[in-house]
Amino acid sequence: MNETQLRSKLSSIPLSALRYYDTIGSTNDEALAWAMQGAPDFSLVLSDEQTRGRGRLNRTWFTPAHSALAMSLILHPTEAERVHPARTTGLLALSLTSALHELGLTPQIKWPNDVLLNGRKLAGILVEGTWTGAELDALVLGMGVNVLAASVPPAGQVLFPATSIESELGHPIKRIDLLRDILRNVMNWRPKLGTPSFLNAWEQDLAFRGQQVQVGGGKGKPVTGELLGLNPDGSLRLRAEDDNSVTVQFGEVYLRPVA
Repeated sequence: MNETQLRSKLSSIPLSALRYYDTIGSTNDEALAWAMQGAPDFSLVLSDEQTRGRGRLNRTWFTPAHSALAMSLILHPTEAERVHPARTTGLLALSLTSALHELGLTPQIKWPNDVLLNGRKLAGILVEGTWTGAELDALVLGMGVNVLAASVPPAGQVLFPATSIESELGHPIKRIDLLRDILRNVMNWRPKLGTPSFLNAWEQDLAFRGQQVQVGGGKGKPVTGELLGLNPDGSLRLRAEDDNSVTVQFGEVYLRPVA
């Protein structure tokens, strides 16, 4: 993958600007800096390799060369994105799952920010923003995707079992083709972000729906209950053990199924 190939393959995608790197510390760090310098809406940072990729809860993201997607998309929020900023995590997740459905796979979104295949982690999403006072200027939607088998980290280095698209399909795919399909689906889902159809599609791909899960982290005690679905703002709805409904907000939280 190189910049010439990228620009040719993405010619049908109306990117405002593209920055490609053979190797980088973090695409999100580069995109945040670029956003603060005035990067236009729908600008993309992409790298073949990340050496300091990061996810939520201060976790690192393994991105070896020639095998994964490491991308960060800069958006200037629309009115709907300002009203429902947390839904932008779902925007990138849905865009990936839509592309994977087109490959005949059955992905699931593990709330709040992971995508699974066959119960194994395929992708992680990190959404960050730049602000002027209380005003949100730009959103940076970062995502790492394990495309080829070589992108899957060793079992001893991960907290959740991982997989790749190649491993699940049984044959390799081109990362550039997947990137194009993800961006095409971002263009499709973004205008629908504030609509019920967006939330319904997110719920349809939601992992562990109807199952017992535990959600923990943050300040309170871990909550165990049946995963019911999503609230309009993208927060999680559970039915707790006392049969009361519980809302879990986005933040430094984790979710795992109860054995």
